[in-house]
Order: sequence, then C-alpha cells, then structure tokens
Amino acid sequence: MQRLAWLRMMVAALSGFILVGAFPGCNVEAAVWLWSLPLLAALWLGELPVVTAQGRWKRWWQASYVFRLGWVTGVCFFMPNLSWLRHSSRVINGATGLDWMGWPVELMGWSAVTGMSVFLALYFGLWAAFVAKVVRPREAVWRHGSIVEASWESIRVALLAGLAWVALEWVRGWLLTGFGWNGLGVALHRNKVLIQAADLVGVSGLSFTPVFCGVLLFLVGWRFVIQSQGGKRLRYHFDTLTAVLLLAAQLIYGIQRLKPTTNETIPLRVALVQLNVPQVDIFSRENVVKHYQRYAELTQMMVEPRGGETKGSFDLVVWPESAVGLPWDHKDHGAFFDPLLQLSDYSLLVGCDDRPVAGPEHTGAAMMNKAYNGAQTYWKVHLVPFGEYLPLRWLLGPVLGGVLPGDFRPGEKLEPLPMQNIPVQVVPLVCFEDTVGDLARQFVRDEPQVLVNLTNDGWFLQSAEPEQHLNNSIFRAIELRRPLCRATNTGVTCFIDERGSVTASLRDPDTGSTFIEGVLPRTIQVPKHPERTIYARWGDWFAMLGAVICLAVAWFTLRDRSTAR
Repeated sequence: MQRLAWLRMMVAALSGFILVGAFPGCNVEAAVWLWSLPLLAALWLGELPVVTAQGRWKRWWQASYVFRLGWVTGVCFFMPNLSWLRHSSRVINGATGLDWMGWPVELMGWSAVTGMSVFLALYFGLWAAFVAKVVRPREAVWRHGSIVEASWESIRVALLAGLAWVALEWVRGWLLTGFGWNGLGVALHRNKVLIQAADLVGVSGLSFTPVFCGVLLFLVGWRFVIQSQGGKRLRYHFDTLTAVLLLAAQLIYGIQRLKPTTNETIPLRVALVQLNVPQVDIFSRENVVKHYQRYAELTQMMVEPRGGETKGSFDLVVWPESAVGLPWDHKDHGAFFDPLLQLSDYSLLVGCDDRPVAGPEHTGAAMMNKAYNGAQTYWKVHLVPFGEYLPLRWLLGPVLGGVLPGDFRPGEKLEPLPMQNIPVQVVPLVCFEDTVGDLARQFVRDEPQVLVNLTNDGWFLQSAEPEQHLNNSIFRAIELRRPLCRATNTGVTCFIDERGSVTASLRDPDTGSTFIEGVLPRTIQVPKHPERTIYARWGDWFAMLGAVICLAVAWFTLRDRSTAR
C-alpha cells in the first residue's frame, strides 16, 4: 500500500512537469490540454488510502493525501516555471550575468523560488481535494445508468472541475496581494482565435476550456473501459459533444473578433525607449547623469523637427520604469526636462519614484507636455511584495529588513492620464500591473485610450521571465480591446494590438535578442469610440460565479456525507 501511495505521488509529479512544457522554454500548447491526465489517474483510479492512524496529526496526514497529490503537482510545475526568481537575490548582490555568486546568495535565491512555489502549489492541492472528495465520478452510474445519465455524470464532473480551477486562479490573483502569473489561459497565448474570448471572461475564464476538455477526455476513456468490462454494448454518448460545442463556440467567436473592422481611429505616433541598463547600475549615483543624457539623446533624435518641419515626428515618447533615477521632485529636473520638452509638441511619459523628505514614498509614472511643472503623475497601486514592500514587516523585519529597509506606499487613484497634444488618454500600468486584469479594467473610460506598460525586468537577467511577462501582458489588450505599448528597461519592448498580436518588438536583427539598447517607433491606431467589453464592465464575473457554485456544491455534498454517517 505504501508503494502504491508513492507511485501515485510520482504520477502526480508528472502532471506538473508536463504543464511546464506549456510555457516559455517549450511553448508546447498541447501540454496545457493534457497535463491533468496523470493527476486525475492518481486521484481517481483505484482505492485511496484509508485513514486508520491513531493520533490527530497522523490522522490529518493520511486524510490530506489527495491534497498532497495536487500540491506535489503544483510544486513540480512552479519550481521550474518560476526558477527565474532566484536571480533577484543575485542582482541585489551585484550580479550582471549568470556567474556563480557564492553559496549564501545562491541559496537565498533558491529559497525564494522554493517558498513561492510551495505557497502557490496550495491552489493545486485545493483543486485536487475538491476533485477527489467532492466531484469524484460515480462509477455505478456508468455501469448501470442510461446513456443520458452516464453522459451527464461525465459533464457534471468536468464542469465542476473546470469551474473550481477558474475560481482558484481568480483567488490566486488577489489573495495576499495576489500573484496570478501563468494561469492556464496564458498558455494559449499563441492561439489567437481561442483567446479572443478573454474580453468576455478574462484570462482566468479561458482556463476553463483546457481543464474541462482534459477532464472530460479522461472521463470518456475511463467510462469506455468500465462499460467494456461490464459487457455493455458500446454506444455513442453525448458527453464528448459538449467539449466539441464549447470549442466550436469559442472558435467562432474568435474568428468573428479577428475580422477587420471599420471603426474610426486616431493615429498615435509612439516611440518606446529602451536603454538596457543592468539593474545594479540603475540607481548608481555615478551613472545617473549618464543615463539621463542617453535618454535625452535618444528622445531628441526622435522628436526634433527636421528639414524645415515645424512639428516633430512623434506624439508620445515613453521611458520605462525607473528611468528617472533621482527622486521626482529633485531640484534639477525642471532644468533638465524643459529644454527637451520644448523641442516639439509631444508628451513624455517616464517611470519615476516619489521620495519626499516627509511623507510616504511612491513609485510610478509621470507624463509631461511642454514643461516639467504641471506633470501628471500616477503612483502605482499594486505593489510587488518583497520587492516594493515587505509584508508583515513587524514579523519578517528582523530577518529581511536589511534587504528591504523601507516600503513604498500604494497609490490611491486609478485615473487615466489625458494627453494634452492629442485627444487620447494614457492608461499607465507600472511593472507587473499589466498582468492584473481587474486593476487595468478600472482605468477604462468611454474615451480614446492606449494602455502603456512601463516595466523593468532587469531583476531577472536573461531568463524566461521577460517572455513570461509579455505573455501575461497581452491579455490586457484583448480583455479591454485597447492597444498596448510596453516600454522596458530590459525585457520585451513592443506594441500589441487590441487582438493580442505583437505587431512590432525591439530586437537585435542578427540574434533576435531583446536585451539591447534602442528606440522602437510605430504609429498605432487608437479606436476613437472604443467599446467597453463585458470584462471591462463586470470583471471576473465568471470566476466569481464558479466560486459560488463550487462552494455550494462542496457544502451540500460534505454535509450530506456527514449526515449519512
């Protein structure tokens, strides 16, 4: 029995490793459709261990077996998927490449990966417990029920399993500030037809389809085996039809959404500046002036009128997160920015920090037109835990306070920044705010708008993180049906249209690397009368509905079992 329990654990681990293949590094979409099959086999096939131990803790350990199966799957997925987190501790200690930094630094980095993975894997464990304890298929229905009853049994289980997964991804996106990174829907980023439904249910809602189809595939195969063993004549069941209809509906909707439109647009000429400064040099006092000068040179090259023209070539220039190395209210900023802003009529959006002598510190962005004074500011609302503030500082401060001695404060306003030189509003999303759909949708107004992400992926060196960040980001453009511009210090500087397609990116023409210095110019078409999508209006309504349904089912199922005893 003990050997069988360990075998189940190994099979569950296989599910996690398969799911890794759906994300950057492999980008095999089939993995997101098939990853659940080994875990479901571990949860459903054969008899699970019976709780026989004496003592509360031993009984709890045995009773939590199915939870631990899912947790193992989650750990085996998140450890490789988030391995880039280890570079943050290395960068803090001066790393600019992948050279060995010594055991203390390397262990600290891997501790961060392990801690995050262990925590996020809890959601896999909860899903496994729900699937095994609440919605486990009833074999008797397949053996003795009618075609309708047998088909409905499979649909019921797959439906609840899919809703539970979506609900847990939604909770993962906001609980304890949230980290909704790399949900299953994100793995579909290359399938432009299927992902168009994100404007209805959000990226978490897209996760329903691969879970529903994967679970149903497993159930149909299991039912086939059971009915064959029982000597029943094999006949067509309509449970498989539901998966076909779901995919067909999603494909039809996506095809319609991808058709060219004749909506009136405003041409917006944008230049995205990327300096590719190593993270260890960004706030170096001796390099700040050099960075300012280089940003100014690249900007002047793009906006200064040429050949007798009276107007520059661009309406908006964007510098990435942390581009302004000195505090935003620094006394020399007016003298630096004013001559640059007066070269032509354009808006300059820059990443900056507010560090007043007295009062809370903020990080965010500022947009200027003509002069530094009167700049519009946005202070970041969704801060990064352990990066921009230390959660539970009263508890963790003695251990981690030296690494993160102070906290930024979250901003309080979610207002777009209107450009003064052209009737378009800028929606500023700083750092990984472009991965938080519910935050981005709160900026939506019935005005011409463009989403602009200012970010800095330099903390994670040349790893899979920049590509993962981009893949998570593209869904904001689809969910809100607004074009998205991404200006990164290091990462993927690019333009994304409202259908989620990357229309241009800054890359080395020979190697394809995105880790270069340069400017990416492009004229984008901003819808003059943009729609307000269902997701923009109602947010993660589908995930919330799934949470309510699953909680109700769990409550009544477990209550009835308790009563029956």
